[in-house]
Amino acid sequence: MAKKSRTKARDQQTEPVEGAVGPRQPCPCGSGKRYKACHGAAGGAPDVFVARPFEGMPSECDVVALRELVPAATAMLTLADHPDQVVKLCSMLPMAAPAMVRDSGEIWLGLQVQHNFGDPARDLGAVLTAALAASEPGIVGLTTPPGEGPRLQDLITDESLTITVHDGFDYWISDVDADERADMAAALEQANDSVTPTAKLTSVEAAYWTNVGPKEHLRWVMPEPEDQLLDALARLHAAGKDELVAGSRFVGMFRAHGLLAPVWDLPVGTGPEPLEEPAERFAADLAAALADTSDLTPEQRAARSGLANRQVTIR
Repeated sequence: MAKKSRTKARDQQTEPVEGAVGPRQPCPCGSGKRYKACHGAAGGAPDVFVARPFEGMPSECDVVALRELVPAATAMLTLADHPDQVVKLCSMLPMAAPAMVRDSGEIWLGLQVQHNFGDPARDLGAVLTAALAASEPGIVGLTTPPGEGPRLQDLITDESLTITVHDGFDYWISDVDADERADMAAALEQANDSVTPTAKLTSVEAAYWTNVGPKEHLRWVMPEPEDQLLDALARLHAAGKDELVAGSRFVGMFRAHGLLAPVWDLPVGTGPEPLEEPAERFAADLAAALADTSDLTPEQRAARSGLANRQVTIR
């Protein structure tokens, strides 16, 4: 069989279009994903994409943490038009349900769900609206894009959330009788086996210690715009001010829902308590670095480049 001519093959290749986006380049939509994994994917991206869906919501950083990083946690919400209605925001519900109306009439909303229609805040607004209109207890699902309608932050007050981190998913059965608890015991045990020990720091906002077995980490969701935060973190890294405790190491960042979450590796056995004062001190140093508007030094620019290459986009 005759070999194909490489010259002919090159001649037949389509010339690159000026301004075209390469598959491994960032998607122009601003999602933070590569083009091939977003609008360049087969079928394209979701019809709606909101880069920072929880912006304007009280405790935005904690909400992002509960959706992406924290296995089992809850927070109570206060509705603007129904202040007496009990609504609980949960990291996850049984079967990853979007929402549930309990026998007591309480409404539980789930953050870690299986659907993705491009704007999780609007999805939550849709299932909350449906739950308020439900005539009987049960799961409230979402199988099609919600379309126009209120987003979650449109339906709640602007009060800061009080986050409760749980050791497991026992809160799923906190309001059921003994017989139902017995029926759910096996499923609950299986779910609890997947939970990694997690604790929320009290000295700073949206910082969560976790023990994943061979390692411990601190994951800290921060509200500042990405470019400003990267500059500030680069200043601290170049100055050697990003070590929290002896033996800890700032290893990179997650990017989720328009926010960055810096991550530290911690020595095994650290636990959450010894991180409180160092985290508070780091927050003060970070505030000073954010206020510094001078040009980055060559060393700081090199640090920034290294940090930018250590980002992992979750959503």
